[in-house]
Parts: sequence; structure tokens; C-alpha cells
Amino acid sequence: MVPYSVLDLSPIPEGGTAAEALRNSAALARHAEGLGYDRFWMAEHHNMTGIASAATAVALGYVASQTTSIRVGAGGVMLPNHAPLVIAEQFGTLATLYPDRVDLGLGRAPGTDMLTARALRRSLDNSDNFPQDVFELISYFEPAGPGQKVRAIPGAGTRVPVWILGSSLYGAQLAAHLGLPYAFASHFAPAALEQAIEVYRDTYRPSERSPEPHFMLAINVFAADTDEAGRVLKSSMQQAFVNLRTGQAGPLPRPVTDFEERVDPMAKAMVDDALSVSATGSPATVRAELARLIDTHQPDEVILTGQIHDHAARLRSFTIAAEAMRQIGAAQEAAA
Repeated sequence: MVPYSVLDLSPIPEGGTAAEALRNSAALARHAEGLGYDRFWMAEHHNMTGIASAATAVALGYVASQTTSIRVGAGGVMLPNHAPLVIAEQFGTLATLYPDRVDLGLGRAPGTDMLTARALRRSLDNSDNFPQDVFELISYFEPAGPGQKVRAIPGAGTRVPVWILGSSLYGAQLAAHLGLPYAFASHFAPAALEQAIEVYRDTYRPSERSPEPHFMLAINVFAADTDEAGRVLKSSMQQAFVNLRTGQAGPLPRPVTDFEERVDPMAKAMVDDALSVSATGSPATVRAELARLIDTHQPDEVILTGQIHDHAARLRSFTIAAEAMRQIGAAQEAAA
């Protein structure tokens, strides 16, 4: 069966607070743990009033403390915003507190607007050093060598699993070159998906950390009891995406029943393209769409995400998705 995981941005819905969003994330992680999800990842975004996971390591520490077995990790940390040693210490601390449960996904984008990037970064040229920074960061997770002057404490010897994240061929090439697992941001930027998978698998160089390529596909899920109810849940994310692209980002909007009627046709086309890797609707529809995406792209793992305004509806959506993944796995085993 293809393993399945959760990507959570700790959404702050209209009418809610960051404190509520983080508590909801912990509740979702506990829920996912009980449903058999493998990982619970959170993502670094800054200066966004609809996202509470900016201090990603801190948020993950809270989630890890509220769960017992599910893996927790960053999907991801935007490494150009940070010194590699600082991230090694943060995730080394998490791995020391929660052994064999911590992952670290690394991205090259700033995760915010350029003004905020200037407030965050050591310099705006750090993205050019991304491969070297990844290599340096990984080295801090290895056992300290004789005479090593700079160490991550905690961190040295924890061998935290490191992933490369991306939405272009650059990330695929780098992950293949370094021999690392690769997660593609197909949930919001699917244009280069097929090419990235091909480049990653065809050029992969085996490493001690990951002898075989391991590709993770990100999928939006908006699951409910009916197709119509699923489409209504999705409207929050559709509105949020339009707001983000038009410079009006804010809390996660309440769902609407008439999104397609009220949105500009060009904006709708943009959203439809960006969110094309999605499974939306009833349990049967979601199962069919997940099965189609898995059959088409043959991922080694999927990570499911759903920006849903109502917390109870979000829990229900991930319940439906987990059952769908179990059914898909059973069908694959029966056909093998």
C-alpha cells in the first residue's frame, strides 16, 4: 500500500485565532495518528494572516508533544531564510526529544513576499547557496568527527531524515544529485510535475541515506458526504488562492456555494490549474480521484492536504481520505 501522510499549514480561518489554529493542528495530528497516517508535516510561511505555522520547529514541538507515534516534520523549512546550524539545532533538539519521529523537508523559496524576505534573510543572495547549505546542514546531523570545531548540540548523530521539496526541475535535479527523497508541491504548482518525476528517477544517484529514489506526491483533498458538499469545502481554498495571487491574502475564507459564479473567468482558470491535483467530493469520488492520481504518477508516498474552514469538516475529510487510501491499497494488493 502507498503510505499516506498529512501536510498542514495550521490555517487561521475567518473568525478564528492563531491559538485556535495551532490547537486544531494538534487535534488533527492526533486524529491522523489514529487513522494510520505516517507523517504530519507543517510548512514555513511568514507574514500571512491565514497561516499559523511560521515558527515551524516550535509548532512541530507542540504537535509532537500531543501525539505518540506519528512522524512529525517540516514540509518544509525554507532554508535560505536560516543559517544551516540553527536549523540543525532546532531539528536536532526535536529528534532528541522525539527519537525516530522527526523529518526535515527543505525548500529554496522564501515562503513569503520580498519585503518580508528582507526582514528574514541573512542576505537576499542565499538561495544561490542552497546546495551548499543543504550539504552543510546534513553534515551537522552526522556523528561529530575528530577535531570538528562546530557542532549541532543537540543534533550531532541524530541523522534526521532530510527531504528536498520543490515545484520545478531544480529541486528534482538536486534531490537526485544528493541522493535524497523528493516531495513535489503538486498541490499548488503542478505544471512541471511529470517532468520532475522523470528527471528525479532517471538521474538519481543512490546514497547511504536513501539507496533508492523516493518520490512523494502532494494532493489536495476536500472530502465530504456528497460531491456538492466537497466542492463547497474546496471553495475556501479557491478563494484564498485568488486572494493570495491578487495581493489580498488574509484568513482562510468561509466556504461559499457560488464560487464559480462570482469569480472572474481568468482567475477561475488560474485556480483550476493550480489546484488540479485534487480529490474533491464524496467518498466514492475521492477514492476514484486518488486512485487515478496514484496510477498516473506512481508515487512512493502521498501527502494529503486540505485547507478547510471548519475544523470538524477537516477532520471528517481526512477520515474519508484515509479510508479511501486503505481501499486503494487493498485493491492494489488484490491485483498483485
